[in-house]
Amino acid sequence: MSEILIIGAGMAGLTCATRLAAAGRDVLVIDKGRGPGGRMAARRAEVAGETLGFDHGAQYFTARHPDFLAQVREWEAQGVVAKWPAAGEDAWVGTPGMNAPIRAMADKVAVNWSVRAESPDQGAINAVNRNWIVEVNGGEWKFHPHTVLLTVPAEQALDLLSGLERNMPDCPKRRLAEIPAKVRSEPCWAVMAAFAQPLNIEADCLRDAEAPISWAARNSAKPQRNGAETWVLHASPAKSREIINMPKEEAAEHLLAEFFAQTGLAPVSPIHLTAHRWLYAMPEKVGGEPAYFDSAARIGIAGDYLHSPRVEGAFLSGLALAERVLT
Repeated sequence: MSEILIIGAGMAGLTCATRLAAAGRDVLVIDKGRGPGGRMAARRAEVAGETLGFDHGAQYFTARHPDFLAQVREWEAQGVVAKWPAAGEDAWVGTPGMNAPIRAMADKVAVNWSVRAESPDQGAINAVNRNWIVEVNGGEWKFHPHTVLLTVPAEQALDLLSGLERNMPDCPKRRLAEIPAKVRSEPCWAVMAAFAQPLNIEADCLRDAEAPISWAARNSAKPQRNGAETWVLHASPAKSREIINMPKEEAAEHLLAEFFAQTGLAPVSPIHLTAHRWLYAMPEKVGGEPAYFDSAARIGIAGDYLHSPRVEGAFLSGLALAERVLT
């Protein structure tokens, strides 16, 4: 039985986990995904015997806070991040994929992948104190940690915390649910496309917040990327909402056509094309504290929605939660 269970292995969760583990705490992280990344995910595809990579979540990050700058410099020394001037003077990316720093952190702690948590319930009592019960994968098995930390997107945290409110309406822990309940996140359709030849576009990054395709990047131009011409396209929040329930194959075709229309290029048939729907791509910041921890109930929350909707915000929120647990 682990002392601390962290639900969510993105930047916030793994930052929190590595800090707690460095302080000697017994930590286990679980995540419903198949591997490291969260919204810093990277995806691979095999095309004609060649492995292609796509950063289909966060495209780059910046570092301004001293604590995050120190961490980024450490990652740089490890070779898992590099600067990407095409996106800005202070832009960094993971190498060879955006999820590389997440992988580096995940290697330092115990993480169980493909594990989906159900709502925690503080119903079990052992010989020493009360522990949490967290069912996973539809009740397939249970964890009994002393402390539960939720570092998933706000909407997912609300789902888990709402279960507490239903099961224990008089318990003060339910007040945590009021925080993520205030958050609204914008969706984003991401398209991953590869081409046999380079597209006739000089810039490696295209931005237009008002256009249907608000971001387009030549993924293959990032540091330590090789192989065919690859592009990642992000639809604007408005466009993503408009086609939110479109099947991903149709969404990919539709948004690729929008991209060619915006750039004025004659349409080119891709050698690989797929899409991914991020339902909680860009959260609103709720204000208040960067993390919350109920020391009496031993449950807490962290995430970029508490600090700022950036990779740095997720890092600083996870670090803040760890410090609250250790206090």
